[in-house]
Amino acid sequence: MRNKGRQSGVTCYNRSMNKPLTLAAAAMPATASSVATAPDALAAIRAQVLRGIALNREPGYHFAGNFLDLSYDHVGTDYTALSVDVAPHCAEADGQLNWSGLAILADLVMAAAVRAGLESHTRLATVTMNLQLTGAPRIGRLAGRGAMHGFVQGAAGRQGVSTVNISGDAGLVCTGTGTFMMLKPPKGVELHPVPHRRRGENPTPEIPGGKLRPDEKKVLAAADAALAGVREHGGSFIQRFWGVQARHVAGGAQSTVKNGAHIGNRVGHVQGGILLGLATENAIAALTPHWSLTAISAWYISPGEGRVLKLKSKVVHHGRLIAVVRTEVTCKGHDGRPRKAFELMTTHAYREA
Repeated sequence: MRNKGRQSGVTCYNRSMNKPLTLAAAAMPATASSVATAPDALAAIRAQVLRGIALNREPGYHFAGNFLDLSYDHVGTDYTALSVDVAPHCAEADGQLNWSGLAILADLVMAAAVRAGLESHTRLATVTMNLQLTGAPRIGRLAGRGAMHGFVQGAAGRQGVSTVNISGDAGLVCTGTGTFMMLKPPKGVELHPVPHRRRGENPTPEIPGGKLRPDEKKVLAAADAALAGVREHGGSFIQRFWGVQARHVAGGAQSTVKNGAHIGNRVGHVQGGILLGLATENAIAALTPHWSLTAISAWYISPGEGRVLKLKSKVVHHGRLIAVVRTEVTCKGHDGRPRKAFELMTTHAYREA
């Protein structure tokens, strides 16, 4: 691949568009960033973190869903409907919902559709997820609607197949499909029904004496570090809290993410939507801002566990209008050996002038 000395190290073959990205090409106004870094907004974000910690004391869910304040608007065998309001605690600097937030919404909508016909505490592991993006900005109230389409025939393990459509203030944001495997809980882990909380019906529970447990202190410490980074350097809280700080390398990007309860699911592994979001952000960093993400295909290979996750993205195709990036996520398993946890293929379209 030729390199013309661009900052990203990735050649752009569309010479007529080989210029800095203008505000007209961005989805949201730049003022969204200044609003999200105001002292009142940062205080509200910290309060939201504490609310997520308090809600997470009810078993059956995970911190990520509680922190986002996802609303289970309808769960039935006919369809499922979940929604989230994009606010400073979960928005990128441009005002759009963080990629992990979108992936969590898609993941939980489709998983709820599968689980609706099963026992409410059933453990489901995401096997595959595919999202086709329309390019509409991820703003306002994002509502996902899902449906169950049966189980994979002839498979020894029971895999449910479901679909999702997610829309926001700007219209349809994405459509998607997913498969979910029914699994027994890990040894010594008791699973509880997922609490189907609805918007406006969940006051923040009190934490007796305000005393946090060790894992909760780690979540708050990670949040405080992210808030300190925003105060000093600006930008998005969620990008520092959940996101990746990718380093561009020749033909791709790399990053390392610390694991912890702030990105974990109810059995202690990295939550599937967050894993997809982290890999997506790393893939985006492999290209210049002139490229828009259009499609995601993900494979969940093994649990995301261990102290850190390592993400590596490689540009496998770079044309004039379309680029394709492959991203791998590796970690160390409980036996201490490195292994691949996740693989992602993303398609990107060159932005119009």
